[in-house]
Parts: sequence; C-alpha cells; structure tokens
Amino acid sequence: MKASCHCGAVVLEVTLIDGLSTAVRCTCSFCRRRAAPAVVAPKDGVRVVQGADALTLYQWGTKTARHHFCKICGIYMYHNQRANPDHIGVNMGTLDGINPADHEPIPWTDGINHPSDRKP
Repeated sequence: MKASCHCGAVVLEVTLIDGLSTAVRCTCSFCRRRAAPAVVAPKDGVRVVQGADALTLYQWGTKTARHHFCKICGIYMYHNQRANPDHIGVNMGTLDGINPADHEPIPWTDGINHPSDRKP
C-alpha cells in the first residue's frame, strides 16, 4: 500500500500484517491527544520512498516508541511500537484511499497502563 502525508512530501510503501483488521487507537498520554488509528506492519514493512529528509522524530518517557512525523505539514506517519518492537504502527489515515471513519468503531488499547511503564 502507499501512504503519504498531507502535503505530499513524505511517501511510504507499506506492507500490513493483517490488512486493516489491526486498526487500533491508544490511550497513552501522547496517542490519545492525536487519536489517529494505527494499523500494524512488520518491522521491515515500512519503506520511505520519498521525503526521508522531511521526517522528524518524537520520543519521550522510555524512548522505546519512535514517532515519525512530516516536519512540513505535521502529519504523524508511523511509529516503532514499544509493545512489540517487531511491529510498526502506521497512521491509518495516511493510507491512500482509506478513510478511518469508514472503519468505525475502531477499538482503543490501554496505553496508560503499559507494562514498560511499571516500576519493578
């Protein structure tokens, strides 16, 4: 599948693990603010075909998750998951021809109580 940001500076080639059936939103302090559903690709399933220099990275907390955005239009493109480092979450709304509203209800996952945030 092809994915792109709003301004078109960043274009991805995406191979999803199980199509759109993996769509989910997260309740962590960051994701709940953007509310963009993500679908799952394998670690090698996202390739930047245009605009690598237009991507910027945001991390916080444990710095396990790596959120990639277009630095021109600000669209969240994908993130390296902290729950499963072999997976990449891709912003469902960036996939060509896909409107997340057509796939509601999209479930929420509990990112607030993530196991990596718990102190031993």
